[in-house]
Amino acid sequence: MSQSSIARHGRDYLAIPGPSVMPDAVLRAMHRAAPNIYEGALVEMAAGIVPDLRAVARTDGHVAMYIGNGHAAWEAALANTVAPGDLVLVPATGRFGHGWAEMAEGLGADTQVIDFGKSAPVDPARVADALRADTGHRIKAVLAVHVDTSTSIRNDIKALRDVLDEADHPALLMADCIASLGCDRFEMDGWGVDVMVTGSQKGLMVPPGMAFVFFNDKAARVRAAMPRVSRYWDWTPRANPQEFYQYWNGTAPTHHLYGLRVALDMIHAEGIEAVWQRHDVLARAIWAACDRWAEGGALAMNVADPACRSTAVTALRLPSPQGTALRRWVETHLGLTLGIGLGMAEPGDPAAGAFFRLGHMGHVNGQMVLGLLGGIEAGLTALEVPKGAGAVEAAAAVIAAG
Repeated sequence: MSQSSIARHGRDYLAIPGPSVMPDAVLRAMHRAAPNIYEGALVEMAAGIVPDLRAVARTDGHVAMYIGNGHAAWEAALANTVAPGDLVLVPATGRFGHGWAEMAEGLGADTQVIDFGKSAPVDPARVADALRADTGHRIKAVLAVHVDTSTSIRNDIKALRDVLDEADHPALLMADCIASLGCDRFEMDGWGVDVMVTGSQKGLMVPPGMAFVFFNDKAARVRAAMPRVSRYWDWTPRANPQEFYQYWNGTAPTHHLYGLRVALDMIHAEGIEAVWQRHDVLARAIWAACDRWAEGGALAMNVADPACRSTAVTALRLPSPQGTALRRWVETHLGLTLGIGLGMAEPGDPAAGAFFRLGHMGHVNGQMVLGLLGGIEAGLTALEVPKGAGAVEAAAAVIAAG
């Protein structure tokens, strides 16, 4: 038997930044026959999901649920608040900031993008300059990605609320928390966020297929003044349903709801503060290992300042094409799948082979992270990539200290 086949026996580990690892309890909850969608247990269960979602987002606001992915959540948020010809301001720190801007353009909005590159967070001062220059208040919304999954940059959403308030600007503050909700600390009401979007497949630990838009009363008033909103995307009946079907404008995502119910129970049993702390410890363990590897001169983290890194995803680079070679080696030999370097280089650019990402979001613990790091250590060794020593030991020390 080859060394490769020996190492591949056992359960594979998907360490990409979404879809995340799904708990067995979530999978068991979803493994059932189709339920009645008109009355009974499913309808009764769903009533408790909205308040529990609010608790994860730290808001007393409204929640609209959709069958869709994160892009659906982007469009739903825009469809309820931004009319054709309106202007949105987009401070971008990676692929997903630009993606939300493109979604707005597709709906007929004008976009003003401030590109902060792929390794630095949003500079609130530059956003403040743009807001002060908008004396006619043509900007209707600021679209900010809390954690850009492509770059692993975490942006300071509260600082954006502060500059909006200082400029006395009425624009809505919208936050994309698709990668961060249930992983990185997020306080919707405490940070003054008007609209927040997320999906089911990352910190919420459920398969892709559900999208969520949270919004406050200010955003609801903007929606009420809109001349037209698509009946499907309209968040008003979804957030205030008179009948169960109105949550979805049709048939419910039944099995996703069973999984989501269990996932929310798990989050609340642990406690959201403890969830954030767990992600913080495990992320610091990963960074400690990466710092040791980086001493060899080949590996580097995309975000230099730890304060600006997400605790859900880490973007890394090696000399091209070693990033791709490492991903392929650990998947082939160990059953370990790392994330591609999404959006860090144009397709066909030789530099694309440099980048890869580690997902450490949702249902993760210390032994999973140490196994991930041990697998990378094996891959770097097999590929003869220069690296510093003691990486896994450094990670273990962080976890041991808690």
